[in-house]
Amino acid sequence: MKKIILFIFLFGIFSAQAQVTFKPGIHAGVNISKLTNTDLNSKADFYIGAFGALKLGRVYTLQPELTYSRQGGKGTANMGTTSIYNPETNSYTTVYNTGTVDASLQYISAITINKFNFNKNIYALVGPFFDILVSDDFKTNPKGLEGNFSKGEDIDLGIVAGLGYSFNNIAIEARVKKGVTDAYINRYVYSDSTNNLVFQLGAAYTFGK
Repeated sequence: MKKIILFIFLFGIFSAQAQVTFKPGIHAGVNISKLTNTDLNSKADFYIGAFGALKLGRVYTLQPELTYSRQGGKGTANMGTTSIYNPETNSYTTVYNTGTVDASLQYISAITINKFNFNKNIYALVGPFFDILVSDDFKTNPKGLEGNFSKGEDIDLGIVAGLGYSFNNIAIEARVKKGVTDAYINRYVYSDSTNNLVFQLGAAYTFGK
């Protein structure tokens, strides 16, 4: 009888600690994005989305997310060369042309976040993402050269990692998002694979107590 009581007591403690809960939520924030292996600078934009937090214990939460994310880069870019003939020397001089490019890449992101709680407030997160390109836009100066700049692959894969601090139903998060597929093409130059690199700072709100 004592063994049965002890078993029920221990089972009750384990069940309380391993209680599974599910809570939906929304999040939004600022993207500071860059296209790697280019001369373009970082670009500020935003992300917004929703998630479902499946808490499987005190330490671990599985959190699928669906997010709209605006990324890209802008700045000076190589725009080919021009050969200028000098009749006095009977020779050509090569001039390297540059201009500015504003590249906007917009994705729908499916992310599987694995959240690990250090304590009641502080947590780390990591997980893979699957991005689908839904829109792209390129602006150049001089104008009329947009056709030489384009998106890369329509699908981007990679990983997200970061830290968060939660209080009540609100959390503040800092994340890094790194893609592995080719995201951007400059037809004037040959370069290694250009990937998305995004630093994110935002807030999340979880519904329910």
